[in-house]
Amino acid sequence: MDTIASLFSFITWPVSWVIVQFHKLYGAIFGPDTGWAWGLSIVSLVVLIRIALIPLFVKQIKATRNMQALQPKMKAIQERYKSDKQRQSEEMMKLYKETGTNPLSSCLPILAQSPFFFALYHVLSNIASGKKIGALNQELVDSAREAHIFGAPIASKFMDSPEAVAALGASLTDVRIVTAIMIVLMSASQFFTQRQLMMKNVDLSVKTPYMQQQKMLMYIFPVIFAVMGINFPVGVLVYWLTTNVWTMGQQMYVINQNPTPGSKAQDSYLQRLLKSVTHHGEIRSRRHKAVVKAIVAKGSDRNENERRFIGGLAKAGFAAQADGTVVKSDAAVAEAEGTAAPKRQQPKRQTKAQRQSGGQQAKSEETVEETAEESTGEAAQDARPKTSLEKKPETPAKGGAQGGGRSRANSGGSRQRKGQQRPKHPSSKK
Repeated sequence: MDTIASLFSFITWPVSWVIVQFHKLYGAIFGPDTGWAWGLSIVSLVVLIRIALIPLFVKQIKATRNMQALQPKMKAIQERYKSDKQRQSEEMMKLYKETGTNPLSSCLPILAQSPFFFALYHVLSNIASGKKIGALNQELVDSAREAHIFGAPIASKFMDSPEAVAALGASLTDVRIVTAIMIVLMSASQFFTQRQLMMKNVDLSVKTPYMQQQKMLMYIFPVIFAVMGINFPVGVLVYWLTTNVWTMGQQMYVINQNPTPGSKAQDSYLQRLLKSVTHHGEIRSRRHKAVVKAIVAKGSDRNENERRFIGGLAKAGFAAQADGTVVKSDAAVAEAEGTAAPKRQQPKRQTKAQRQSGGQQAKSEETVEETAEESTGEAAQDARPKTSLEKKPETPAKGGAQGGGRSRANSGGSRQRKGQQRPKHPSSKK
């Protein structure tokens, strides 16, 4: 660690100068040799650095969202050119260029903060050795060596020997208890920050390998920081715990005010906006108008959260406009409550078995109806009274055989098969 920190010695003087300036301010309040004066100087250094890194943090948020949106396309490129790694890399770079996405942008805040971190580590290591460094003269170095944070010197480490801790005027037990608590808090804050990002501010409708990697990092990073933390001085632990708390609060603000589309955070944000519109009857904030304008412009491409928001406005009697405002609309209420003209519903498709059973049932009903009609007709014919105008059948005196033959022929003809005759095959003889 000392070797790596020496590589950033060029930034040691600016870091030490900033600490000295804050120490003058807090030393006048709490005393120059107290742990509060030196501890708050380190905390103020973190705040100053993180404020300067806010533009990079904004780029990180945008890059992370762009990477999430590009994951399906990246997966398709990997599947299409899985046997040609060179072509796969070319297509990836082309995709990044077209969308204006830089994969390294998500790491910019950490990369930009690393020089300050190692420079602070280098300063505290020299304080532990009693050597002046940068803007810290020997008097300030001696003052910093005497400063204790909850009984632990700011230059002591968890793995220090009892002799090294005694030289700084403290006990090994106090140092290890304080450093252990700080390491746990540092790892817990890192885990909670990453978990907050994965559980609330990720589009859950897109399942990609990128999300699985982020879930793995959510568990790996806290372990890495816990293992490295035993070699950090107390002052560095204060620095890293402060920057984790800052990141957690900054990310919480971004999630609440500018959530990722399709995430749980967006659903909560739109529900709060819906309550505000229902209560006040209008959209007051310019930022809220921009959000509603973007949702209206999407049209049919809205996600589930946005469709639920538009439906909630309609039920409340409002209609979103293209300029981001809302107006009262009775038609929207009628449509939301279902009082508008009902839409024509298509009949459900039946299975083959249902169609066959339905056809058989229809045939049986037709047969019953025909039988009933025939019986009714016969009954009506029998009930009709006979008149004298009807001709009586004559008994043939002669030619009974011929008459009988014709009657048998006629009767035979009447017994012909009803319905459609089965056509003969063309090859059969007539």
